[in-house]
Amino acid sequence: MPRRRIVAALLTSASLITIVSACGGPFPQSTLHPAADLGFEIDRLFRLIVWLAAGVFITVETLLLYVAFRFRARPGQPPPARVHGNTLLEVSWTLAPALILILVAVPTIRTILRTERERPGALEITVVGHQWWWEFRYPGSGVVTANELHVPVGKPVVLSMTSADVIHSFWAPRLGGKRDVLSGRTNRIRFTPDSVGVFMGQCAEFCGQSHANMGLRVVVEDSVAFAAWQERQLAPPLPPDSLSPLAREGLDAFRKIREPASNTCIACHTVQGISAGVLGPNLTHLASRSTIAGGTLPNTPEGLTRWLKDPPAVKPGSKMPNPGLSDAEIAALVAYLQSLR
Repeated sequence: MPRRRIVAALLTSASLITIVSACGGPFPQSTLHPAADLGFEIDRLFRLIVWLAAGVFITVETLLLYVAFRFRARPGQPPPARVHGNTLLEVSWTLAPALILILVAVPTIRTILRTERERPGALEITVVGHQWWWEFRYPGSGVVTANELHVPVGKPVVLSMTSADVIHSFWAPRLGGKRDVLSGRTNRIRFTPDSVGVFMGQCAEFCGQSHANMGLRVVVEDSVAFAAWQERQLAPPLPPDSLSPLAREGLDAFRKIREPASNTCIACHTVQGISAGVLGPNLTHLASRSTIAGGTLPNTPEGLTRWLKDPPAVKPGSKMPNPGLSDAEIAALVAYLQSLR
């Protein structure tokens, strides 16, 4: 088989494999299945630009193929006459890109204006990006949580975002576009979710060693479920005398002062009525979340045990050091953390 045919066969096979793999699923972070008004606006604009680009591609390729075929060299024929310049063609290929830019710019600007308009009565949420987890604060109710954002379906939401350290980027693809999250500046995303469900997200700006482990979840629920969630988040944790003996041992381990101070749980984490640390996620209702460590591990006894044994091994570069806990202390802490519902 000629080398040219072998190369063509390999390229065709590679293309088919790529196409087939791209058609697999499911896609929990696909922008092609929007679930909020912002997502629909972006999807509509994206599809318009794709069709415009396809039209340009087909037109240009058709002209190229026509010229290549029409003016190809033929045996026994003299070469075609040379022509110097063509005013009509030069004006055409100057105006055509300008027209295409206008066709793209006008709907883009209209989409920006529609999606950035104020939302009266919107739920205001403050988002703070950390290396490598997300903090969510609800100023209206005082709820503070981490990595799992709860919002009611059908209600406008405004996320006011800033960073505690480096540049991050908030992106929940099915709900809308991404926004950079910067220290000392507040950027906003406005959207109204229209579907109940859990929508995955991710930091979309490289922010350090565990950038890939900075996931998030947006939980969209009906108004009754959302109100109940907020009420549970505002409730204090169980008092010590209501805990199991093992969980009380875990509370003592949580309070224990260690050297260095960075190995002391209460130095970094808040538990309402117990500690007021602010460097790490608020743990007051940790057990109500489905994941831990920025979505890296499931919030199960096994996941908590793995995390407490060696956080940097789970999340490279973790700001939480290896606390050097014994197996007994870890078991007690897991029991206590699971009581924080």
